[in-house]
Amino acid sequence: MEKIVSLCKRRGFVFPNSEIYGGMNALYDYGPLGALLRKNIFDLWWRKMVTEREDVFGIDGRIILHPKVWEASGHVSGFADALVEDKKTHKRYAADKLIEEQLNLSVKSNDIEAISGLIKGGKLKSPEGNELTMPKNFNLLVPAYLGTVEGEKTQVYLKGESCQNIYVNFKQVFESMHKPLPFGIAQVGRAFRNEITSSGQFLFRQKEFDQMDVQYFCRPEDSSRFYEDWKTIRWNWYLNDLGLSEKRLKWRQHADEERAFYAKDAWDITYDFEGMGFKELEGLHDRGDYDLSQHQKFSGEDLSYFDPETKRKFIPFVVESSAGFDRNFLAILFEAYREDGERVYLKLKPYLAPYQAAVFPLLANKPQLVEKAREVYEVLKKQSGLNIVWDERGNIGKRYYSQDEIGTPFCVTIDFETLENNTVTVRDRDTAKQERVGLGDLKLYLIDKIIL
Repeated sequence: MEKIVSLCKRRGFVFPNSEIYGGMNALYDYGPLGALLRKNIFDLWWRKMVTEREDVFGIDGRIILHPKVWEASGHVSGFADALVEDKKTHKRYAADKLIEEQLNLSVKSNDIEAISGLIKGGKLKSPEGNELTMPKNFNLLVPAYLGTVEGEKTQVYLKGESCQNIYVNFKQVFESMHKPLPFGIAQVGRAFRNEITSSGQFLFRQKEFDQMDVQYFCRPEDSSRFYEDWKTIRWNWYLNDLGLSEKRLKWRQHADEERAFYAKDAWDITYDFEGMGFKELEGLHDRGDYDLSQHQKFSGEDLSYFDPETKRKFIPFVVESSAGFDRNFLAILFEAYREDGERVYLKLKPYLAPYQAAVFPLLANKPQLVEKAREVYEVLKKQSGLNIVWDERGNIGKRYYSQDEIGTPFCVTIDFETLENNTVTVRDRDTAKQERVGLGDLKLYLIDKIIL
C-alpha cells in the first residue's frame, strides 16, 4: 500500500484532500492522471453496462434528495454503525471492522448486543490491546441544510447511497422510455458516509466516494434467474474488462446475520489487496420488492407495474449490482503495479491507461527532430481518438522510465532514421521491446493494440 500511495502522489494520480491545510481524514482528490484513469474506467463501465445493452438506461441523479427518501429507505432510523472507544487513547473505531480484523467474524454493524458480548467477554480489544467502551450507535448519514433564512432552513442529507436516485426515478424512466420489464437503470453517483475510518486504507474506505450501480427491475418469479445472470456479468467485468487476476478475486456470500432482512440473497466480489486481504469491490443483491414498496408507501405514488402479458399488477423485484468506483480504481493499481529491478511500471490495460501513447524526439536539442516529432504528435492527437502525451524532458532512458511508471503502453520516438525513411521506433511498456513502424501505418498500429 505504501508504494501505491507514494506513486499516486508523486505522479499525479491521487492527492490528500486540502493538504496545504493539514488534510482531511479519509478524503482524497484525484490529480491529472487519476482523473484520466477514472474517466477511462467510467467510459468502459458505461459502455459495457449501458451503451452495449438494449435493456439498461443510464441516469445522472443529484446528490441531494427529498428528506423523506431516507426515511423510506430506512437510513434515518437504521443506517448506523456501532462505535467503540479505546479507554486509554480515546481513539474511536467501528466495532464491526475490529471484529472482522481481530476475530474473523461477521456481525451487523449496528448489533449492539453481539458487540457488547464480545467486549464483556474480553475477546475484543482496541488495536493497541486496551479495553474498549461499550458500543454506541451513530448514524452514518451526513446532514446538510437548504434555505436562505437562518432558522427556516430545511434539513436534508447528502446521499448515503447513490442508488436511491434510481428507485425514485423508476416510474419516470419506465413512462418516458416505454420499455416493458425486465429493464435496468444505471448510474455512477456520489455517496457520503460519516463513518469511522482506520488509517492505512487509502481509497478503500472514504467519507466521500462514488458508486457504480445497476438496478435491474423484473418480475418476481424471474429475479433469481437474473440474479445469476448479473453475477456472471459483473464477474467478467473484473476478470476480462479490468484484467484483474482470477486468483486475487473471490466470491463471499453474506451470512444470515449481516444480510438485510428483505434480501433473498447477497454476495460480494472481493479482491486480495496485499496487506489487507480479500476486501469487497462490489455487492450483488437480490433485493425483492422492498425498495419500490417503501417509496410507494412513503410517497403515496403508485410504483406498481401492470404486466400486459399476464394481466397482473405487482411491484417489480430488484436485482442490484453496486460497485465501489474508488475501490475499482485502487484494485486496478494494485493489479498493475510491477517492479523490474530499478524499473517501476504499471501494467494497465492499454485502453485504461491515462495516456495511451507518448511521442518524443530522440534528442530535444535537435530542431529537426523536435519539429518532426511535434508533427507526428499533432496528427496522432487529433486523428487517432487516443490520449497522446508529448514528452521531451531529460534523456530518452528517463522518458521511457517516466512513462512506464504512469502506465503509458507505447512510446513513439522520432529519430534520425525517421527523417530518412519515415519510420519511427515504437517501444512496448511491458516488454521494453522496440519495433520500427512506418508513419503511414502508425495510427492504425496503435489503435489496433489499444482499442478494446
